[in-house]
Amino acid sequence: MEPALAQESAVCEAERLPEMISGFFQLTTAVGLMGLVVVWQADSLVEMFTVRPDQREALKRHKRTALKSAVVLLVLGPLTTVAGSMMNLPIAQCVDLTPW
Repeated sequence: MEPALAQESAVCEAERLPEMISGFFQLTTAVGLMGLVVVWQADSLVEMFTVRPDQREALKRHKRTALKSAVVLLVLGPLTTVAGSMMNLPIAQCVDLTPW
């Protein structure tokens, strides 16, 4: 019986699973960024036709929230990859979560 650290991860041993996980993360990141662009443009368009200051401020808050979500989406994958490498997690050696 091998020690726990010497054993290979079941995810890494699977034939195409690491590439599928990486591809899924890249796809969801791309869809999230496209969603940000759509939300930003829609909010900007609605903001042009909004007269009340409270509505305009609500739209600006919504745009800021969408931007924060996109930043989290872009930072989460690389941060998880780096943290997994630092903690010597076996999955970090075979799955790349950076979106680029």
